[in-house]
Amino acid sequence: MRLLGVLGGMSWTSTAEYYRLLNEGVAHRLGGLHSARLLMHSVDFAPVAQMQHDGDWDGAAEVLAEAARGLERAGAQGLLLATNTMHKVADRVQSATSIPLFHIGDATARRVREAGHRRVGLLATAFTMEQDFYTGRLAAHGLEVVLPDERGRADVHRVIYEELCHDVVQEESRARYREVMAALAADGAEAVVLGCTEIGLLVGQDDATVPLFDTTAIHAEDAVSWMLASP
Repeated sequence: MRLLGVLGGMSWTSTAEYYRLLNEGVAHRLGGLHSARLLMHSVDFAPVAQMQHDGDWDGAAEVLAEAARGLERAGAQGLLLATNTMHKVADRVQSATSIPLFHIGDATARRVREAGHRRVGLLATAFTMEQDFYTGRLAAHGLEVVLPDERGRADVHRVIYEELCHDVVQEESRARYREVMAALAADGAEAVVLGCTEIGLLVGQDDATVPLFDTTAIHAEDAVSWMLASP
């Protein structure tokens, strides 16, 4: 089994979900007492989040690049960046090492295309919804991205940072996400991408009238396939 390096902590709640999914995926495929071979660097999210909000993406990129270099020195053979938003600096992280980084946007877009969808709604942080690093990546795979309106984007972003990153799940927030997803479907979205690694903690397929694509689960599944592939 290949050794996977995980860059996590952004937030710890979704990184914990990654850890569970990676181990469950390996156990399901190999059976018995098998579990995932992982190295993890979990950053302190507070300074990274402050850099996000200050627009200091260079500083955030260097934090993750240094962590990635450490994982490579420790023997990791591939990298998983366990966050959607910080894929804004994925190219910088990749260039800091000589091992492959598995891009969450590419994995998700492939899965959406395989399911036959072309027009997708996106729920994510404001950075991910409103900047081109992610929507452009999906568009490069032939997808048309539909975003919530301004109020919807603000509500989705707030719930992520003020609740889900603190492991807080509230029914009123679930109801609000349902409203936003319904509006995306009404706007022609054939499916909705849960483009923040915490959102799957709040809503699932039963909360939507169109197919949902949970980026955390998709990313983990692809990583497990790589870990177990023949060299």
